Amino acid sequence: MAERLLIMRHGEAGHGRPDAARELTGQGDRETARMACWLAAREEPDLTRLRLLVSPYVRARQTAERIAEPLGLVVETLPIITPDDPPEAVVEWLLEQPEGRPMMLVSHMPLVAALTGLLVEGRVDRGPGFPTAAVAELEAEVWAAGCARLARFTAPADLD
Repeated sequence: MAERLLIMRHGEAGHGRPDAARELTGQGDRETARMACWLAAREEPDLTRLRLLVSPYVRARQTAERIAEPLGLVVETLPIITPDDPPEAVVEWLLEQPEGRPMMLVSHMPLVAALTGLLVEGRVDRGPGFPTAAVAELEAEVWAAGCARLARFTAPADLD
């Protein structure tokens, strides 16, 4: 049976330093809330069972909290999904996880694109462009390079 992984980029963030402390803008909060409502409205049992993992950066945590609320999920921090972490390390981590529970990673560019490209196309340079708050939904029998299928890609603008 295919496993499911959702990869989400955080909502629009403001400028500032340090990078890890940047917060969502009003627009980022709105687009994240919109995606959270869209996910909750889908009424898919798998979505209420998601293991929700998030980068330790503020903007990603704010995004994950918005997603968690309508779905009744607990947010877990995963330190290896910051913007410059290698996607190969995330794939190794995915392989170590028990099967049977879908996961959602809330992270950053360029990692979200590189990870999606690696899992679907087998190459980190083949990932899709991720608008802020976009979600890629992948399915695979095993989380390895080139073994996943991109089942759906949705950005806030697609919900208009």
